[in-house]
Amino acid sequence: MLTDTLRFLVGTLANFFTLVLLLRFYFQLARVPFNHPLAQFTVALTNFVVLPTRRFVPSIGGWDTSTLVLAWLTELLSMGALLWLSPIPYALFHPQSLAMLALLAVLRVFVMSVYLLMGALVVMAVMSWVNPYNPLAPILEAFTRPYLRPFARFQVGSVDLGPLVLLLILQLITAVPAAQLEMLLLSQLKLAV
Repeated sequence: MLTDTLRFLVGTLANFFTLVLLLRFYFQLARVPFNHPLAQFTVALTNFVVLPTRRFVPSIGGWDTSTLVLAWLTELLSMGALLWLSPIPYALFHPQSLAMLALLAVLRVFVMSVYLLMGALVVMAVMSWVNPYNPLAPILEAFTRPYLRPFARFQVGSVDLGPLVLLLILQLITAVPAAQLEMLLLSQLKLAV
């Protein structure tokens, strides 16, 4: 019972922190104005770890790689902790297990990025019907604009079906290939003998 509670807490807190780090990364990538309360929240919540990491991990090509590395590291540590707390004894420090955990963390950061984009698309669509002048609308528009650009031609009359097409593609990516790849990587972890 205590182990299940610990696994729930570790998974939930790590996923939340990874999502906030990814929000910060994508907000900087999309050049979202940081005077918005949501952007200020992400910066305030992650500054304690991002600022010291920037001394060791420089930005590459204008990308805030320290934030991305921290998201990957959060997922790596949480996956290690969850597997350590699992009833199946894994040899986590075996080189093959470490390599699979590193790849699994990359996959989880990618999947969480896709979920973040899907959530932004859904919230943006609902807000366009309910309250198109919401202060969150410019941030969501800046965040989703690069991904919606290839789907701009999917219009029927005055209805833009681009977000729906993109959502379907993103669901296909996470439902089939990403889930199968995660199962493959988990099956490659070494069991403790």
